Amino acid sequence: MAWELPSKPVRELIRRGAEIVLNPAPSWLAELDEAVLAGSNMQAIAADPVLAAGTRRTNRANLATWAAANINDPGARVPVILSEAALAVARDLVRRGLNESALDAYRIGQGVSLRLWTRITFTLTDDPAELRELLDVSCRSISTFVDDTVAAISARMQAERADLTRGSHAERRETVLLLLDGAPIGRARAEARLGYPLTGTHTAAVAWSDDPDSDLGDLDRAADLLGATTLSVTASAATRWLWLHGRADPVQLRSALGALPTVRLALGPAGTDLDGFRRSHLHALTTQRMLARLASPQQMATHDEVELVSLITDDPQRADDFVKRTLGRLETAPPEIVDAVRVFIASQCNASRAAESLFTHRNTLLRRLQRADELLPRPLATDSVHVAVALEVLHWRGR
Repeated sequence: MAWELPSKPVRELIRRGAEIVLNPAPSWLAELDEAVLAGSNMQAIAADPVLAAGTRRTNRANLATWAAANINDPGARVPVILSEAALAVARDLVRRGLNESALDAYRIGQGVSLRLWTRITFTLTDDPAELRELLDVSCRSISTFVDDTVAAISARMQAERADLTRGSHAERRETVLLLLDGAPIGRARAEARLGYPLTGTHTAAVAWSDDPDSDLGDLDRAADLLGATTLSVTASAATRWLWLHGRADPVQLRSALGALPTVRLALGPAGTDLDGFRRSHLHALTTQRMLARLASPQQMATHDEVELVSLITDDPQRADDFVKRTLGRLETAPPEIVDAVRVFIASQCNASRAAESLFTHRNTLLRRLQRADELLPRPLATDSVHVAVALEVLHWRGR
């Protein structure tokens, strides 16, 4: 396609605007991410912490590629340079069984980017003729860049799909999806394809990393921590779906995970037979999504630990309102005050037992509880259940 460069003054305007785009305001990025992940074909991606994070990285990489190209050669056709984030998302979409309809996210991003770019252009010139040429050229540049990027990603997905349909991984993943969907596949056939027994007790886990620079081999090492009889399925480049035949020891797992600091683990409850295989996995996914939703710093969580908090925080804004309304000034109190309340409630409001757990004197504990009562909107004695739930939310948020 012939590509005509704009006039010299407009090239200079594009360069100046691209310098602004190269250092975008956080509010712009938030608007872009929110619009892209809210798309009609993006539910599965938005619900998955790894895919959602990869999409956000791709948004930033695309902005940076377009801006840098227009600083170096303003108004020229922007060459497609697929970032590592974009390639990872393409692989992961295919591994999750998603098709090219997910690439509609690029069109949504194009619309938001054009809107943000238009705001910038009106700060660059008051000349109507320059503004008209600037908008015409930049709209063509952005739309062509998105078209070229989508075509390149689509081709990559087709190649990835061809690779994925060969080998044992594809068979394991297909079998697991059939089992999770309740499809009529015989137990003996499924066990033969998986190399994993479907009778007895199962504990599902999701191991993942949200660090783009992490050693993904650590995910396989995390799978080994579960035990010898473990089924591992690559859900994405940075995610493993795991099943242990038996019960996991959360205390032992937490200790062992310390050697794999970039790996995070969500553990489902143990379940029996095929129904337990499914339910434990769904609960592990729920746990993973809650950790991502709260931006929790906790490396590992079990569903039993977070079930209540997961329900409470399903609507993040309402959860935040609940915490503030329930805790008042206690939310930002010193850690020793917050810990005193948390341990006191966990000790069934027994001051002596709580003081022993905190390795502190009973009178010290009572003074801290008195201070907590001064900070709480309602006395702890009349609102201990609500306070306990609110403190659990704070704990998983990393407070």
